[in-house]
Amino acid sequence: MDTMSPEARHNNMSHIKSVSKPEVLLRSCLFSLGLRFRKNDKKLPGSPDIVFPKFKAVVFVNGCFWHGHRHCSKFRIPSTHPAFWRNKFRRNRERDQKNISALLELGWRVGVVWECSITGSNQSSRLDNIASEIALWLEEGLATPYIEW
Repeated sequence: MDTMSPEARHNNMSHIKSVSKPEVLLRSCLFSLGLRFRKNDKKLPGSPDIVFPKFKAVVFVNGCFWHGHRHCSKFRIPSTHPAFWRNKFRRNRERDQKNISALLELGWRVGVVWECSITGSNQSSRLDNIASEIALWLEEGLATPYIEW
């Protein structure tokens, strides 16, 4: 049973930011490596978080909870209204897959960075490692059209 009134729940949910802290930190690391990018290009399917037009590549920074990262400690189905949440996570995963497929068909390379891979203990070294891997992936060309970190 929900402990908040519908109005309080609405107010709480309306304060959730669309840009996550892991996304901001990753962009900062990528910029410090000399990589230049666009943010949230609405002309592309799914409005990717980070767009590298020069390399024709995009990166999504997915929160493990909202995108239903399976086998991850940050993802669990809430005990309140579990049917609603299962349906929501299923729709989110389907939408993500549809956007990835559309980008690949348009000739873009797609990378997905999961929140759990860049947060937690040793966050700064994890961020640096992922940013370096992204830089290498961008330079390698079309060898890997889809990758997850």
